[in-house]
Amino acid sequence: MNEALNNLLTRRSCRAYEAAQIRDEELNAILEAGTFAPTGMGRQSPLILSIQDPEAVQKLERLNALSAGNPEAHTFYGAPTVVVVFAPSDNPLHLADANLVIGNLLNAASAVGVDSCYIWRARESFDTVEGKALKAVWGIPEEYIGVGNVILGYGKPEGKRPAAPRKADYIRRV
Repeated sequence: MNEALNNLLTRRSCRAYEAAQIRDEELNAILEAGTFAPTGMGRQSPLILSIQDPEAVQKLERLNALSAGNPEAHTFYGAPTVVVVFAPSDNPLHLADANLVIGNLLNAASAVGVDSCYIWRARESFDTVEGKALKAVWGIPEEYIGVGNVILGYGKPEGKRPAAPRKADYIRRV
């Protein structure tokens, strides 16, 4: 089977990570793949923020957990790297564009042997006073909203589940 198709069929979300940080060459390849995602009218409107500073990751995880309604939750599952994808709210295609970037990030991570998971609540996290302050510190323009978080790291075996069976009527042909 084609290597790219195999990667798409075998990639899984991971929800338990080793503490070891991913290598720079892996992160660079993942981030570059994100920049090659298709975007409406070729605007390349999303903004990709990579966070590896443990204190910053912890702050963002706390905001994410608060947004989930469970302040004690570990919503990043111990992953040492978080990539946040932002998009300008004035672009009518901002959610689609940002989610295509996220898809590329997830698939590229798998291709280079890094585990990942898409974590929601980026918008809610960055809509808070503390989230807005973090955006300002990180140089993210006000009009950009958080669309999603991609956690990256080397997964523990207990963090990976096999694929669920595909539903019978997933594909329809006319």
